[in-house]
Amino acid sequence: DVLSAEDIKKAVGAFSAAESFNYKKFFEMVGLKKKSPEDVKKVFHILDKDRSGFIEEEELKFVLKGFTPDGRDLSDKETKALLAAGDKDGDGKIGAD
Repeated sequence: DVLSAEDIKKAVGAFSAAESFNYKKFFEMVGLKKKSPEDVKKVFHILDKDRSGFIEEEELKFVLKGFTPDGRDLSDKETKALLAAGDKDGDGKIGAD
């Protein structure tokens, strides 16, 4: 209910080719850049499958599937790039903040 199904479909489709994922463009396309911090945290908690309070590398690999079941898995290279962008304290995981 936070993001538009049409925006999600377009964003996931735009990065359906292997090695094409660009997290900045993806998050802009799904509309997260325009959302409040509270809404972003709602999406974070959906992606945090094990409810640890963090999104770990293994969960990031399936980030597109968190938005839609027919999304592809990210490659190891794409996953590591996304982790590096979000892991501000270097602990190997992304916190909600």
